[in-house]
Amino acid sequence: MADQHAAAPGHADSAAPEATLPEGHGHANFWTLTLGAIGVVYGDIGTSPLYAMRETIAAATGGHHGTPVPMTRELVIGILSLLLWALVFTVTIKYVILLLRADNKGEGGSLTLVALAQRALGRRSLPVLVMGMAGAALFYGDAAITPAISVLSAVEGLKLVTPALNDYILPIAVTILVGLFIVQSRGTGRVAAFFGPLTLLWFITMAGLGLLHISDDWGVFLAINPYYGVSFLVTHPGIAFTVLGSVCLAVTGAEALYADLGHFGRRPIRVAWGTVVFPALALNYLGQGALLLAHPESVENPFFLLAPGWLLLPLVILATLATIVASQAVITGAFSLTRQAIQLGLLPRLEVRFTSETHQGQIYLPRVNWLLLFAVVSLVLMFGSSSSLASAYGIAVFGTMVVTTLLACIVMSRSWGWGPVKTGLVMLPLLAIDLTFLSSNMIKLLDGGYVPLLIAGVFFVLMLTWVKGTRILFEKTRKVDVPLIELVNMLEKSPPHQVKGTAVFLTSDPDTAPAALLHNLKHNKVLHEKNAILTVRSSDYPRVNDDERVQIEHVGDTFWRVQMTYGYMETPNIPRGLAILRKQGFKFDIMATSFFLSRRSIRPAAQSGMPLWQDRIFISLAKSASDATDFFQIPTGRVVEVGTQVTV
Repeated sequence: MADQHAAAPGHADSAAPEATLPEGHGHANFWTLTLGAIGVVYGDIGTSPLYAMRETIAAATGGHHGTPVPMTRELVIGILSLLLWALVFTVTIKYVILLLRADNKGEGGSLTLVALAQRALGRRSLPVLVMGMAGAALFYGDAAITPAISVLSAVEGLKLVTPALNDYILPIAVTILVGLFIVQSRGTGRVAAFFGPLTLLWFITMAGLGLLHISDDWGVFLAINPYYGVSFLVTHPGIAFTVLGSVCLAVTGAEALYADLGHFGRRPIRVAWGTVVFPALALNYLGQGALLLAHPESVENPFFLLAPGWLLLPLVILATLATIVASQAVITGAFSLTRQAIQLGLLPRLEVRFTSETHQGQIYLPRVNWLLLFAVVSLVLMFGSSSSLASAYGIAVFGTMVVTTLLACIVMSRSWGWGPVKTGLVMLPLLAIDLTFLSSNMIKLLDGGYVPLLIAGVFFVLMLTWVKGTRILFEKTRKVDVPLIELVNMLEKSPPHQVKGTAVFLTSDPDTAPAALLHNLKHNKVLHEKNAILTVRSSDYPRVNDDERVQIEHVGDTFWRVQMTYGYMETPNIPRGLAILRKQGFKFDIMATSFFLSRRSIRPAAQSGMPLWQDRIFISLAKSASDATDFFQIPTGRVVEVGTQVTV
């Protein structure tokens, strides 16, 4: 393995240069961004009416973990009130109004919040890093369940078209999902052009179906009063937790509001929510409530039964397309999150392919894609229906939300200057709601809730092992390293044979001589006329300006120490970064430059800072890391690799 780049934990630049805003925000048409936000940001939450009302009614009337109650008028209006106010508190207040303000130079997401929190504290905080790892790990659990439950819930509408299709629901769902993951390698640029208009049509259709049935019982408007929701929970304590565990299905996908901030900007996301998404969701839930009050037998599937018979099949097709969009948004979110985790040193380098020549954010990670496909198809076959999968859904979603809220408290208190009192008054009620939803989902642990925790646990162990392993490896190698300045002084007193050209030695520690340099001197006994000791740092900012990208320091007659900084949303390109040095007087010719990398062969040590099983996981992760040549975009014909053996 080549020397770990500076995304390794503990080595990121704490005084990073300022970054630019994401390209296009000042030039793209506002309504184009708003339409894009409707398609990508709200794809997941937009499909929740397919199952949220159905599952919440089933949780109350079926009892599950409490005493079942009949489907009365009080129950329907109480549940409807809970669904609407969950959208108001969790999505509107927490995410749309508050968290969208917590941007890092225009970027959002849980790992962005980690960077903001660490900067607010003024130091690298292990608890903050662990919370970030937990949030990221839970997101992977969510990313596996969302495509499975969304596509299944849409395809299940075929049962209402004709019961004869019931046996084909699972094969159809699996076929759609496999096809979705297969096309990821071709990029989502062309498909994304249809996301906005298609999802806009979906929201208009949902609103229209709701309006069509609200007149069935005008009493549903009582649900706008939160009293009815609270009253229902108080008068039915035996099923309150069970009901809340299903109510939370209405807000799944809210995390995408913050995660996609960098793609669309704060204002388009807010406008999309206020003008299209929230009104459509509210009208649809009100319509479902009115339908249930007028026709209790529609409880089997209140969403699809909103449609008249002639519209049922087109609605199933539209719902399926909408769930594919929702799934696509989660998959690309997993790609982006993984890329950020790599840059922040939480995961090893993985192969990242760019699927667009004009949009840097459109990426494809083969290993993540196939792991997700395996997890999603396994979940579909294991649970068999969206109702069964609903039990597994909430824990990952609200676990992530709790982590996000805690990190936001640090940012608001320290960085925004709110202080603990104001932060507590605003955020503690929202944290209490998140914790209530999370704990209400914990009662479904044995019914499938263990699945996202299992997935999250695996990813958390992998990230924790990588962080610990890279730190141990760094400390061990540092004990035997030679200080760079000391080596430069020795070479000036007794210079070896010199050859023309430039040698670039990559290292994670600029103060010590790279292993590749020492081996080159030991075995080849030559030195280039120009030698650059290069360290690539990961910044707490999403992007870094080119004029602040590279810093160079002359440390000897033939030696320069170069530091190259990239934001956590950027992909390092060393040749392009070195070309910037020409403006600083350092002549750089790629055709006269050799890049020296140290490829480490790692072995478990007799005495290690980690258990043997964790050592083996770290070694496997290190072996799975993509080649540094590809990761740093170095021309393969200019690379010299020097092998070394180390123990961890």
